[in-house]
Amino acid sequence: MALASAPALRVLYATPELAPWVKSGGLGDVSAALPPALRAEGADVRVLVPGYAPLLAAFPDVQTVCEVTGLGGAFEPARLLCVERGLPFPLYLVDSPRYYDRPGSAYQDAQGRDWDDNHLRFGLLSRIAALLSAADTPLGWHPDVLQCNDWPTALAPAYLHYGKARGAAATLMTVHNLAFQGNFDARVLASLGLPPEAYSPEGVEFYGHLSFLKAGLYFADHISTVSERYAEEVQTDELGCGFQGLLRHRRNRLSGITNGVDTTLWNPATDAMIVSRYDARHLARKTPNKLALQEELGLRVDAGVPLLGVVSRLTHQKGLDLLAACAADIVALGAQLAVLGTGEKALEAEFARLAAVHPGVVAAVFAFDERLAHLMEAGADIFVMPSRFEPCGLNQMYSLRYGTPPVVRATGGLADTVVPVTPESLAAGVANGYAFASPDAASLLEAVGHAVAAWRDRMLWRTLQRAGMKKDFSWRHSAARYLALFRNLTAGR
Repeated sequence: MALASAPALRVLYATPELAPWVKSGGLGDVSAALPPALRAEGADVRVLVPGYAPLLAAFPDVQTVCEVTGLGGAFEPARLLCVERGLPFPLYLVDSPRYYDRPGSAYQDAQGRDWDDNHLRFGLLSRIAALLSAADTPLGWHPDVLQCNDWPTALAPAYLHYGKARGAAATLMTVHNLAFQGNFDARVLASLGLPPEAYSPEGVEFYGHLSFLKAGLYFADHISTVSERYAEEVQTDELGCGFQGLLRHRRNRLSGITNGVDTTLWNPATDAMIVSRYDARHLARKTPNKLALQEELGLRVDAGVPLLGVVSRLTHQKGLDLLAACAADIVALGAQLAVLGTGEKALEAEFARLAAVHPGVVAAVFAFDERLAHLMEAGADIFVMPSRFEPCGLNQMYSLRYGTPPVVRATGGLADTVVPVTPESLAAGVANGYAFASPDAASLLEAVGHAVAAWRDRMLWRTLQRAGMKKDFSWRHSAARYLALFRNLTAGR
């Protein structure tokens, strides 16, 4: 007689972003890729996200699940909608036009200012995530695990705690970037429907503010970060962002699971957004992408010049000021530099100035352009990510898949995924890029210099390219680790 298989783990994945409809960073990509990977491993994963206008427009045949009332605080009734077709997972949308039918990004208006009521917008998301994770959920489905992602969903474990919810799901707080904390004036406590005792060091209080992220870090059953190295770094004074004491205290409930990437979308052998498709056996076919990129950006079209590419938010965290500081020296190495992204106006102005001073050699495009991002990965020779800290990073993995060895700062997920060139790593056949330790322009320039010299050694460069392209960055490994963690969290519950 065959043994009955164990029932599928049920997971509610709560997130403020979902690519391609709502995306401001890597979280949107992860939210679109991890749930299908978990479902492929046998988990019953469903996604909860705000009902932003682009999502409602994309799925007009949504079904109303229920009206959600009596949420407490200043929350008005909302509708819970469900999308069951057209996606690789069931999708629940929190429909509240007052909060989510707006221009701009998920968090800011068109001028880049945070919405004044973000505490209510994401308090509602967290409150409904908690409601769906309790025994009295209005769904005919109850999750074993609630996975919260970054501060906009981090109040959910606090709602479950203070609501003394019966039969509550186990909770996992996944931190994609500890620097974004969701800190608000303490006076918003009552509007969020939290009791007065919640505002304490053993609750949501954080240096005189109410912190969404503090709630998740304190009350969740377990905490995960998006790379193994970052799980260590967040416990340090340098990168703990004020939470290092709490995270050290909870270190036995803290794990690092490095993100994967969508290997179907990011595949140079099948990518419809690039000019010439190629693989590790046909790297000569990469060159037409470089020529097309140079022509499109107004750079001198020359296959014999090393081209450095950047696709990034232009911010201090990403270390783009370090790149700007040594850009003239990079040009002096005989290299070209192409930058794609948006961010701090001072950095945009500086890269615009560099492009004007070095016409045909430096180019900068200040936009979010998915097609151009793919062409940059395929067309650049070297990819540059000089981040001061990087919880995981995705572009370095895209670059490795596209045979574009990266130069990175040895931090977070960059250190976990890029194997620097050393005699030992070359002998082992695993070297795939260059890294530098100190966050300063001189160290970055030195690493770029080594990369440019390696690019001029055709045999060495092909070795690095192929080592990066053969590495498996699919979500399969990460999904398996999440499932093991979910099983540990639910054992005995």
